[in-house]
Amino acid sequence: MSSSYHIIQREGRAKRAELRTVHGVIQTPVFMNVGTAAAIKGAVSTQDLEQIGTQVELSNTYHLHVRPGDEVIRALGGLHRFMSWDRPILTDSGGFQVFSLAGLRKIREEGVSFRSHIDGRRIFMGPEESMRIQSNLGSTIAMAFDECPPSKADRGYVQESVDRTARWLVRCKREMERLNGLEDTVNPGQLLFGINQGGVYEDIRIEHAKRISELDMDGYAVGGLAVGETHEEMYHILDRVVPYLPSDKPTYLMGVGTPANILEGVERGVDFFDCVYPSRNGRHGHLYTNRGRINLFNARYELDERPIEEGCGCPACRRYSRAYIRHLLKAGEMLGMRLCVLHNLYFYNTMMAEIRQALEEGRFASYKKAKLEGMAGGQSGGSGQI
Repeated sequence: MSSSYHIIQREGRAKRAELRTVHGVIQTPVFMNVGTAAAIKGAVSTQDLEQIGTQVELSNTYHLHVRPGDEVIRALGGLHRFMSWDRPILTDSGGFQVFSLAGLRKIREEGVSFRSHIDGRRIFMGPEESMRIQSNLGSTIAMAFDECPPSKADRGYVQESVDRTARWLVRCKREMERLNGLEDTVNPGQLLFGINQGGVYEDIRIEHAKRISELDMDGYAVGGLAVGETHEEMYHILDRVVPYLPSDKPTYLMGVGTPANILEGVERGVDFFDCVYPSRNGRHGHLYTNRGRINLFNARYELDERPIEEGCGCPACRRYSRAYIRHLLKAGEMLGMRLCVLHNLYFYNTMMAEIRQALEEGRFASYKKAKLEGMAGGQSGGSGQI
């Protein structure tokens, strides 16, 4: 594993950096567009992703292992070739399914036994299996296999879980190094990020951060947040934990979040973000703008000839009105969902570009303040003025 991470500018703890990979340079801070099963839900193509400024696509190891199968994807040349995407891809390890499929799994030291949510068949995944699946996929960045304990789990359980995750990381690194050395591996330059866990127990988090930092991973993620704790608790954990992760490596806040969450995360030193919010909300007509979020199902937009947001350069706003897109949504036409998802992803990708520029110019603090104040107007579904 080898990568080149370079910090271009700092403002407080916030970082403007770049990560060089075999699939191109990632400019950070970055929001990764989530395509769980190798596609963005809402009929968004990889060509679309290129046009709206997507740097990194994120797919899920567990879901691709279940369908169509990582061996199938390997036989077809790896995930990049399979989905016709030549920019970086990050694959989640499948560890989050240990959390989300709680009723279908059993955890032990070797790994986790699952029942497939598709057909009920038994699946076993441990550190080595996760690395082999991700190696077959050939993603740019692989994530270590971990357990994501519930945020409010009791201290004893969280400590036991974190200790096991630390042991699993050693096994992940060893197996990834072996796989990258094979002659027929899909991507011999595959990177591996370790994951910090510990629920809302800051002392467990800090000790785990220290422990995994010694392994010299390609990057480090903070996992197990935005799973039930308050935003204030999440920000507090970031305040306490990020300083104990290597400052010369990229930091990834997993599964987060809203535009406000991202701005707060950047301020605390986070480089990478991902979340299903922009695509999921878009499919339900909830759209992000610089003046707050609007709900196109509201009757006030029935005769509204304006674009979703004046001045927006996304494919939806360049051509279509709120009234037309609202009609498509109410009629159940896929085009309506597609246009809304494209707008939301464009909004997120553009916001990240603005954040990077603000950091380069030493004005992130003022940018953050203005952005949050501007978006505060319509978070509950849109004001009459939007």
